[in-house]
Amino acid sequence: MRIGLYPGTFDPVTLGHTDIIQRAMALVDRLVIGVAINRDKGPLFSLEERVAMVQAECAAIVAVTGGEIVVHPFENLLIDCARDVGANIIIRGLRAVADFEYEFQMVGMNRALDASIETVFLMADARRQAIASKLVKEIARLGGDVSKFVTPPVRDALLRRYS
Repeated sequence: MRIGLYPGTFDPVTLGHTDIIQRAMALVDRLVIGVAINRDKGPLFSLEERVAMVQAECAAIVAVTGGEIVVHPFENLLIDCARDVGANIIIRGLRAVADFEYEFQMVGMNRALDASIETVFLMADARRQAIASKLVKEIARLGGDVSKFVTPPVRDALLRRYS
């Protein structure tokens, strides 16, 4: 069984994330969405809120595509999380060259820790390349329209948070 792990903070989950999730489903039998606790980033939404948002977005994807998606919060090393969930593939989305430089270093470190777990990069859809959770939060905080970047339920959560 091919089990993929797609990790991130998902603060909040964006249309860029869901694009990668949908395309990753074609590569694996089970996709685990690893929601990172990462206290260093100071997330806007709590872990529970982020997990709930990701679960809701994934339920809509599974309803259309079928397949199996599991949402799994984690706070340990990515490679340890991959082992914990039985993943043999780590899936990462790339938007720009700057993403690649960081991800290239991560792959090297992860391969040194466990060479049996491969990393697969999926390029963001051209329409989604500019989307970053950090920028979406900034636009929402300043009263801008984020409906091009997130689904209506996520937009509503952002509006409630910043109201």
